[in-house]
Amino acid sequence: MDSSVVVWIREFLLNRTQGVRLGGHLSEEVRVTPGVPQEGVLDPLLFLAYVKDSSKNIESTIRLFVEDCVIYRKIINKEDTEKLQKVLDRLGEWAVENTMKINPSKSKAVRFTRDTVKDPLDYSLANTLIPEASSCN
Repeated sequence: MDSSVVVWIREFLLNRTQGVRLGGHLSEEVRVTPGVPQEGVLDPLLFLAYVKDSSKNIESTIRLFVEDCVIYRKIINKEDTEKLQKVLDRLGEWAVENTMKINPSKSKAVRFTRDTVKDPLDYSLANTLIPEASSCN
């Protein structure tokens, strides 16, 4: 990447301040803590640049959509189930290593099948069980 782009992004993310305008009054500006500003035009690009290596060496398909991701694989046997859980474990480890917070309660496990399956899905992320969502809604 061109060094001038890196410098521009660095300056954009560091030493930011913000204030609040209410009616005709503007509050005093305060320093913003480090991180990517929310709901900005660059958010999706900066987020994707930050997480681009999260899917390396993963034995499942991963799709990134702005600030969300979908991980899926065809499950034929118990070994496939274990492989998918290992992917979730690696994603959790990556998040810790990169100081990225993942909210497992916003995650859902979905099964797409024509069979009537009674066994619950038992996947976890960051030691939290991922709730199952119905694929029939």
